[in-house]
Amino acid sequence: MVRRYFLTACALYTLASCTTVPITGRSQLNLIPGDSMISMSLQEYDTFLKGHKVSSDKKQTDTVKRVGARIQDAVARYFASIGMSSRLSGYKWEFNLVEDKEVNAWCMPGGKVVVYTGILPVAKGEAGLAVVMGHEIAHAVAEHGNERMSQGLLAQFGGMALAEALSSQPAATQQLWMAVYGVGAQYGAIMPYSRLQESEADHLGLIFMAMAGYDPNEAVPFWQRMSAQKSGQSPPPFLSTHPSDSDRIDNIRRLVPEALRYYKGK
Repeated sequence: MVRRYFLTACALYTLASCTTVPITGRSQLNLIPGDSMISMSLQEYDTFLKGHKVSSDKKQTDTVKRVGARIQDAVARYFASIGMSSRLSGYKWEFNLVEDKEVNAWCMPGGKVVVYTGILPVAKGEAGLAVVMGHEIAHAVAEHGNERMSQGLLAQFGGMALAEALSSQPAATQQLWMAVYGVGAQYGAIMPYSRLQESEADHLGLIFMAMAGYDPNEAVPFWQRMSAQKSGQSPPPFLSTHPSDSDRIDNIRRLVPEALRYYKGK
């Protein structure tokens, strides 16, 4: 069964659905048009916000929005510098803080970002938030969600097009979407990012935070604090898809000198 899916994926790569990840140049399987991903994310984002309480803490909310705006600007400048501004076509950025004790954050295609209040004590300020948001935004702009959604469609529906899956299997498709983006534990297990995707998000995220004026050296203590969250019975949602171990932290240390070339401070 696995071999059959693998061969099908290879055929789809060849026929149509191949994009390139910034920095690494890695080819990735993307079966779903970008505008379809953004359209669906707008619907799911609105649904999520209707079911969750947006924080009324002005100071914390302003901090999230400020960090988000600075990283948004950095992302735009970075993609312009590598001739890939079209990658951000259709993005309508928005940053919200929701009241939830879970240690979690995510970014959907189109720049819809949610930070949970439960992650703020771990972030410990703007620089820590920049690590979180830079990393999650990196997953979105590197189209890792599209890649995982494509893999899920291939595994669950035999590569059925998204429009057809939505029509014939709406509940299953929504659950797959929620699993991909980690939006709400009620939708089941979150589909984990691969080590390669995590490394790419770490790499891009460090550059984004540095270009936004945040010291990338802050990434190491942040991930050390995140690693300490594993001491409980079960890891928080953020760590369900973001394994934080000594190898990862060592890799971030190796990436920091490159990111520092983009850092000018604020």
